[in-house]
Amino acid sequence: MPKTWFITGASSGFGRAFADHALAQGDAVVAAVRTVAKLDDLAAQAPDRVLVLPLDVDRPGAAQAAVDAAVARFGGIDVLVNNAGYGIVGAVEETPEAELRAQMETNFFGAAAVIRAALPVLRAQRRGAIVNISSLGGQLSFAGFSAYSASKFALEGLSEALAQELAPFGIKVLIVEPGAFRTGFHGGALRPMPVMAAYAETVGKTRDFARGLHEAQEGDPRKVPAAVERALAAARTPLRLQLGADAVAMVREHAETLLAELKAWEAVALATRVEAIGA
Repeated sequence: MPKTWFITGASSGFGRAFADHALAQGDAVVAAVRTVAKLDDLAAQAPDRVLVLPLDVDRPGAAQAAVDAAVARFGGIDVLVNNAGYGIVGAVEETPEAELRAQMETNFFGAAAVIRAALPVLRAQRRGAIVNISSLGGQLSFAGFSAYSASKFALEGLSEALAQELAPFGIKVLIVEPGAFRTGFHGGALRPMPVMAAYAETVGKTRDFARGLHEAQEGDPRKVPAAVERALAAARTPLRLQLGADAVAMVREHAETLLAELKAWEAVALATRVEAIGA
């Protein structure tokens, strides 16, 4: 049965990959973007199955208007893909407060606004899926990616609770944690912050690494939608889906380090309990 996909940030990267994948399967696509002209070619492929909508997730009320338009056109939403976002590279001290707030506004509050707008529709249907595009940086972080990871950590925390809240309604929640993919993220979607010499040996190396990754990533974004659909179709859909060899390796190492530290400090942790009276 054909599905309706609602995709934010659909003009490039993962968003465009999801849109192309859905159309190839005969599904309907609601492509929500800041600049609708960027998707003229997508709309021309299947005018009866494509609705391109203007959506700035930072603008109050915009998400609700987009969801209302989608439902009016296609009658519902089967898969919501929260993909809109961007990155910042810079040390905490290098990142102005306005930039930090803007990062959270788009990557976290913007995604939350779209989710909240779609929830009444999904609950009424008692079916559907919410796919939140996070990052390897939503599980762990690196010097220079504090603001970006903070926004993705927040999205993952919301998603983990959301999955439990929506399970009784038959709605799935999937957090996608890609590693490095050729999406253009390390080009125009990664915003540099002012440089301080004090962080040359830490954040400076991250800047150089990120710059060198552009168009050299091993991940193919065109393969991501099929992997996501496979996870959504599973009897036990995972809460988190790491994609790419780098994401798998780094998340595994991070988890093993966390468990090792937990074990090493377990005695100290347990010694903080309240002692029995008279002991």
